[in-house]
Amino acid sequence: QVQLVESGGGLVQAGGSLRLSCAASGGTFSRYVMAWFRQAPGKEREFVAGIRWTDGRTNYADSVKGRFTISRNNANTAVYLQMNSLKPEDTAVYFCAAYTTGYYTSTTPYDYDSWGQGTQVTVSS
Repeated sequence: QVQLVESGGGLVQAGGSLRLSCAASGGTFSRYVMAWFRQAPGKEREFVAGIRWTDGRTNYADSVKGRFTISRNNANTAVYLQMNSLKPEDTAVYFCAAYTTGYYTSTTPYDYDSWGQGTQVTVSS
């Protein structure tokens, strides 16, 4: 059973940086697509960034391009989200997700079948 555990969230001032981590276990991650989503209060869960584990191909939401970087570590099956130049509108709960049957980095949350518990990111102005 796939298990995902996020960490690294917190409170940061606008313009600052945070690095989120997702510790992954219980699956054959070399075959999966991994992604980060976020959900702000009263809003739908939205795609942030995705990575295809096998070749490292990435995909980003327009709102974070040039500021966020997704990466993976094969040695310890972890996925990271480096977030720079943070803005107040980045405030949300960030979730790590696995798409165990997919090949392309889907932006639709319904395609992802395993989720972490989420980590809060708050950006103050």
